[in-house]
Amino acid sequence: MTPQYETLSLSIEDKVATVALNRPERANAMNTPMWRELQECFEWLDAEPGVRVVILAGNGKHFCAGIDLGMFGEVISDHADPARRSEQFRRTVLRMQDNLSAIEKCRKPVLAAIHNTCIGGGVDLTCCCDMRYASADAHFSIREIDIGMTADVGTLQRLPHLIPQGVVRELAYTGRSMEAQEACRLGFVNRVFDDRDALYAGVREIALTIAAKTPLAVRGSKEMLVYARDHSVADGLNYIATWNAGMLSQVDLTAGITAQAQKSTAEYDD
Repeated sequence: MTPQYETLSLSIEDKVATVALNRPERANAMNTPMWRELQECFEWLDAEPGVRVVILAGNGKHFCAGIDLGMFGEVISDHADPARRSEQFRRTVLRMQDNLSAIEKCRKPVLAAIHNTCIGGGVDLTCCCDMRYASADAHFSIREIDIGMTADVGTLQRLPHLIPQGVVRELAYTGRSMEAQEACRLGFVNRVFDDRDALYAGVREIALTIAAKTPLAVRGSKEMLVYARDHSVADGLNYIATWNAGMLSQVDLTAGITAQAQKSTAEYDD
């Protein structure tokens, strides 16, 4: 049974799951339940064999307006001892990091379909995805600097692997907006679509293409790419040799080679 959430909507069709942030009346600002539910949802998707690809979108006018500012009253302890107050805050931040890292750890590719506003925590969120696609009205900004804090749940760690360091620093220090076309030119988003309808149609087409491939090889590719980002080339080469020694499916390999020879489409088990 597909789980139900308070702040997310989840649907599955043709082995493609669509997760939509679902607080449109609040511009999909990320409140306490949403952080928790994102992790719960993506851990469920990771384990669900009937899902091969995930699309992450946002309901309403905006993709995501970042962290709900009302959360600050919840995450900052009122303990009298500054050391204990600080330790509790650190534990809260680490938990929020884990909430978003569940997207990156999900074995299935996650494609972000971003329209209009994507700021603050929304950028943290999309940095965890495998690919990002945007409508022409999309804009991105690391807005934490404007409320007097350093972004602390992933943007400053992941974004420098996606776009040039100098641009990351400019965005982080100034809080300026990066429009969709600039984001595409820099490689943060793969493609810009004219409007939201075209965005959703285009991203779904890409998701269906991935879903038709052998899921074991797709999951292996994601594992290798994330590992290679954080390790040396030598470590990555050793890991893929070990991985394929145990995970290369002769069944899938035979089906794929046969389909190529016959110019047909292979069918793969989940």
